[in-house]
Amino acid sequence: MKKSANKKVFIFIGVIVVLAIIVVSNLKKSGPKVTVQTEKVKRGRIVATVSGSARIQPEVQVKISAKVSGQIMDLAVEEGDYVQKGQFLVQLDPVAYRAAVDQSQSNLDYAEAGYKKAESEYERAQALFENNHSSKAELEIAKSTYEQSKAQVEQSRASLEQAKDNLEKTTIYAPMAGTVSQLNKKAGEMAMGSQFTLDVIMIVADLTKMRAETEIDENDIVAVTLGDSANIEVDAFPDSVFKGIVTEIANTGTTQGQGTQAEVTNFLVKVAMVDPPARLRPGMSATVDVITETRQNALSIPIQCLTVRAPLTEKSESADSTQAMPATGSEENIQVVFRIEDGVAKQVPVTVGISSERDYEVIEGLEEGQEIVSGSYRVLSKELKDGTAVTVDNKAVKIGDETN
Repeated sequence: MKKSANKKVFIFIGVIVVLAIIVVSNLKKSGPKVTVQTEKVKRGRIVATVSGSARIQPEVQVKISAKVSGQIMDLAVEEGDYVQKGQFLVQLDPVAYRAAVDQSQSNLDYAEAGYKKAESEYERAQALFENNHSSKAELEIAKSTYEQSKAQVEQSRASLEQAKDNLEKTTIYAPMAGTVSQLNKKAGEMAMGSQFTLDVIMIVADLTKMRAETEIDENDIVAVTLGDSANIEVDAFPDSVFKGIVTEIANTGTTQGQGTQAEVTNFLVKVAMVDPPARLRPGMSATVDVITETRQNALSIPIQCLTVRAPLTEKSESADSTQAMPATGSEENIQVVFRIEDGVAKQVPVTVGISSERDYEVIEGLEEGQEIVSGSYRVLSKELKDGTAVTVDNKAVKIGDETN
């Protein structure tokens, strides 16, 4: 009996050892399991956008400045006032310009008197010459005096017109209907009139037609076209999104930090707002998302699922091998996802198209409903390999929801 009992003990120990060997062997083959989170490949709408910070500006505005210099005697509007086209706005001191008109008128009168005298003398010289009572030289002198007097009259008349025009310019009227969005001068200050530099007195703008002006990076501008729709978020209206349409794209970019590592080239894009709110004001800060492409019912994956790895070679011929080997040499990394099959992560190369803020369009490599790894970031970026045994725990916080 004792011998039989010992035999049973040995058999039991042997079974335990065999089981241990099997467990160890399986652990060696599969390695330790890695905890991951997953998402399903699905279909949906993907909207690709190009974004930029923006400033709100009127589509139409006029900078009003004086065309002649003078002291502002009367300022008939205040900032924020609505004005009609042709409404009186500013009166400059007209005294000096009125005196110039009087002086020019006097010069014209004098020139006209001289002209009449020269005309009479020329006619008399013609008659004397025809009757052989004067020489041709005397006739030519009379003719020259007459023509000079005539030119002097024209010159004086032009000076008078210029003086009158300058006098009229001392009174400034609204060139368009709109709101005085900016007032730079006060009564008593000087307005400097110049054809080359503007001394802006005020700005009149049509606030019913507004646009967002944004600068788009040179790498993104190629995707933007005239007529693209856009979403505009104005900082002053935090819970509202306004619709817009791209109406203008700059042909030439502006470069900042030229010659440095921080050099960037941007292109100005103007987006007209479809229905701007009444309280919108020029200069407000905004963000513009230009919708460049839209895919309906596209196969998609979350952005965080996509990573890069070296391409795989064929599987080893060894019977004990359960995973493909990464390629060696100088081959470049490719975009991949890790698909879950029977508790094992499989590296799958994919081709992606456009992207939204959250998703990539999948062109090739996956099918709808397949389960792919979405997190964590550390596992996806470094640890996960083709053939790694995994445990799915979707109760954990996914990378897209992590907060630091």
